[in-house]
Parts: sequence; structure tokens; C-alpha cells
Amino acid sequence: MSIRVAVAGASGYAGGELLRLLAGHPRFEIGAVTGASSAGRPVVATHPNLVGHPALDGRRFDETTRQALKDAELIFMALPHGESAALARQLPDARIVDLSADFRLGDEEAWDTFYGVPYAGQWTYGLPELPGAREKIASAQTVAAPGCYATASILALAPLLAHGLAEPDDIVIVAASGTSGAGRSPRPDLLASEVMGSMSAYKVGGTHRHTPEIEQALTSVIHGVEPRSGRVATISFTPTLAPMPRGILATCTARLTPGVTDSAQLQDAFRAFYAGSPFVHLLHNGQWPVTQAVSGSNGAHIQVAADTHAGRAIVVATTDNLGKGAAGQAVQIANIMLGLPETAGLTPHGVTP
Repeated sequence: MSIRVAVAGASGYAGGELLRLLAGHPRFEIGAVTGASSAGRPVVATHPNLVGHPALDGRRFDETTRQALKDAELIFMALPHGESAALARQLPDARIVDLSADFRLGDEEAWDTFYGVPYAGQWTYGLPELPGAREKIASAQTVAAPGCYATASILALAPLLAHGLAEPDDIVIVAASGTSGAGRSPRPDLLASEVMGSMSAYKVGGTHRHTPEIEQALTSVIHGVEPRSGRVATISFTPTLAPMPRGILATCTARLTPGVTDSAQLQDAFRAFYAGSPFVHLLHNGQWPVTQAVSGSNGAHIQVAADTHAGRAIVVATTDNLGKGAAGQAVQIANIMLGLPETAGLTPHGVTP
């Protein structure tokens, strides 16, 4: 029996990826497909990769209204920050997976610092691979899907902190993202002539919005194993823009705890932490993640090593920012919420070359 789902904000990159995944899902039936400025426009004119799908060919974007979404058993919200909260208030009884940042943070002060719109509260955080997260997601009515940079960075660092292998107050993350991570709205700095053949850093100095989200999730891991320690995760996060349409490569380092000097010890911890996680793969020894290997998938590739010279753990993780970093993860969350197989409609295998 099919489950009717709707997508609010389906005209953006994440919304379009959601439609692609939902079109091939064995249990989901695509209901309302909304887009504010795209209302009335043919869906396949915005997303030509969906031409020929019987649920979408001939469809036009609806207005994003409570009436349009009311018949869905689950709603995916792929709206800009601030807009999801406003729509959610109109849907008090709906089952929702939100891809924006509106409900990710539990610290109102941090929200005010990084977002500057009214705080809407916190929903269940939807990174299934965190300890105890699947059970919380399965019982939740509303779930906040993690951000793209946050997903890669948390997956890279959580096993170190869960096993006490690295110090939480000395973490450095440098991550590169494809241009689709900035959304579909036209901007001069995202023009092909500005991006091709060039890389650039942005939001330097701890000003990127994913900083408090990453720290919040990593701190929860620490408190899960050291509930009375009072320790918190502190990161230095520098994002960079890479000349590619999609993908994230996060290079994360953390100071090793005393006595930890062996890469094999770190790798064993990662294998144990991600046992039973179908989308996260620790690569073979000596193999390092490449973005293309997970492109178009919900997979995450990770490798870890001990830098004995500097006394630091080095973890490299890659995801597709529109897959595991957005739409794929949202479908994974919905599967868990609805009691379906976690992998339904998803693949960990990328498209290459």
C-alpha cells in the first residue's frame, strides 16, 4: 500500500533531488509538489531529469499552502531558513521532515547569533547514525534533517569522541562543497566564470551557520558516554567552495588523547561505531574518500589515520551534499519514521565517472 507524501519547496536543488528519489521509491506516492515563485510552472521545466515520470510529467508546481499539503501522510519541507517554521505552524498535526535549519538547534542564543530570525524551537535531530537516534526518529512526529556540512563533519568525528580517542576542545574542520550547496538563487559569486578553475574560502573565523549544529551534535556524543563530564565540543570550521556542482569533502583533525598512537585502533573504533549503518563505509586501509564515488547516492565514505608526528587524528569524509547531506537523508529519516526499511528507495553507491 502506497504512502502519500508531499514536497514543499520542490523547485530548489534539494527539492528536485527529493522528487527524483521519491519517483523511484517503492512505497511513496508523490502528492502535492509546491514552489512559491514557481507556482504554475511545469515541474519538468525546472527539473528536466524527471521528464517521463508518470507522477510528475504534466504536473505543475502548486502554491505552498496548508490546503495543498493537507492530504499528505508525511511532508518534506525544503524551504529557505525561516520559512519552514512559518509553514509548520499552519500544520500542527502533520508528520514532517524539515530540510532547513529552523528546528536543528536547542540553543536559542546560538540561533539568534547565526540566523537572525525568530527562534522556533528544536525538533528531533535526524542523523540516524548517532547513538540512539534511530529510536528517537522512529517515535517522532517532526524531525529536523541535519545540514550538509554538518552531516559529513559529525560522521567523521563522532566515533573519535564516543570512544574517547580525541580531545573535544581541539577540533579543526576544513571542508569543500559543490556550488549546489548554496541553493538555486542566482548570485554573481556562483557564476561559472567565477567558480570554474578556482577554489575559495568563505565564512571564515567561526561564522558559518553549521558551526553550532556540529558542536551541539558532537557534545551530545560526549555526554552520551561521559554524562557528568561537562565537556563540550569546540570546533574551528572553515568552509570552501569547490568547482563542482555537488559533493562535500570534509577534512577533520582532532588532538589524540594520551596513549593513542595507532591508526588501526582508530579504524577499529569506526568499524564498531558504524556497524549496522548501511550508508556509512570505512574505506580499506590506504584508500581515501573522493567526492565522485558517492555522487548521486546516500552514501558516506570515511577514512581515518593517526598523525603521530602532530599527535592528531585525521579523518576525511565525503558525501553528496544533495544526497546524504539533504534529500537522501530526508528520505532515510522518513523511512525510519514510517517503519519502512531504512534503505528503501536509496543506494549507497555513487555514479562515476
